[in-house]
Amino acid sequence: MTSAADEHRTIAGEFTERVRGVRPEAWDHPAPVEGWVARDVVRHLVEWFPDFLKSGAGVELPKGPSVDDDPVKAWTVHSDGVQALLDDPATAHKVLSNPHIGEVPLDQAVDRFYTADVFMHTWDLARASGQDERLDPAMCARLLDGMLPLDEVLRQSGQYGPRVEVPESADVQTRLLGFIGRTP
Repeated sequence: MTSAADEHRTIAGEFTERVRGVRPEAWDHPAPVEGWVARDVVRHLVEWFPDFLKSGAGVELPKGPSVDDDPVKAWTVHSDGVQALLDDPATAHKVLSNPHIGEVPLDQAVDRFYTADVFMHTWDLARASGQDERLDPAMCARLLDGMLPLDEVLRQSGQYGPRVEVPESADVQTRLLGFIGRTP
């Protein structure tokens, strides 16, 4: 099994490629999430996760520039901070506590909630900026298999839009995207 640090390194690396590939004018192109533009995909990841870590584990990530000023630098500072946290041997002994999920080893919480989010939003940024939209099929399958039994809970959380129906014969990426409310 891949460690949380290695999983993040790979997935954040793919997202970083997309971030660096956004042409300057494309930062304001509409994203697949209603009301968002490409820049908002980065903003979402850079803004929600530091508060989650701080409130649940007392961990503070380094802060970069605002996403409005420099989305590439904002992302890389953030992503490098998460990677440093996961690479730190002391992280193995830390726990994240949250009223919705209970107590979870910190590296597992990062992997389950944040790295998975980065993976799914890679498609959003690629779509908004006209880049390669292909996602790793094995990771798509793993996420979809883990999320299907939680369908009702996920919908009630407000984090996912209504499911978009896709043919049962669709590839796993298309099925995952439809499940999370995207129109592939």
